[in-house]
Amino acid sequence: MARSRLVFLLLLVEWMLVSSVIAISDVPFMVAHKKVSQSQLKSGVERLTVSIDIFNEGSVTAYEVNLVDDGWPQDKFEIVSGSTSKTWERLDAGATTSHSFVLESKVKGVFQGSPAIIKFRVSTKTALQEAFSTPIQPLYILADKPQEMKFEWKSACTSDNIDL
Repeated sequence: MARSRLVFLLLLVEWMLVSSVIAISDVPFMVAHKKVSQSQLKSGVERLTVSIDIFNEGSVTAYEVNLVDDGWPQDKFEIVSGSTSKTWERLDAGATTSHSFVLESKVKGVFQGSPAIIKFRVSTKTALQEAFSTPIQPLYILADKPQEMKFEWKSACTSDNIDL
């Protein structure tokens, strides 16, 4: 969870750095955040809910917005609900849209997913533009998660350890 917040903060900083350049140009600027939540339903089955938020931070509307997230191998994942792709007719400047789908896996192991791909058209250009979502952290499917190192605040905050 902390890593997903870090990714979001890095994405926000990137947006702030680029926003001044984007504000003076007449193009859509797509920012997409992909996140996955895991839940183990029963022994041997894990459910993943994949959610992708798309933000048009540009100054004009994007047309024929097409999201594809096909980095989920069929031999490891089964689609329970929704679809790994979605199309919107348009995404206005400053607008946000979301898409989600649910997968199940019965294969134990670590999975590193790829970013989702967003293709869109600018009204003045015929060529498709392309953007990518944020990547996801490795997913530990049906496996024990690696132990995180915990900082011992108790020993660091005792008065015996403080030298003034």
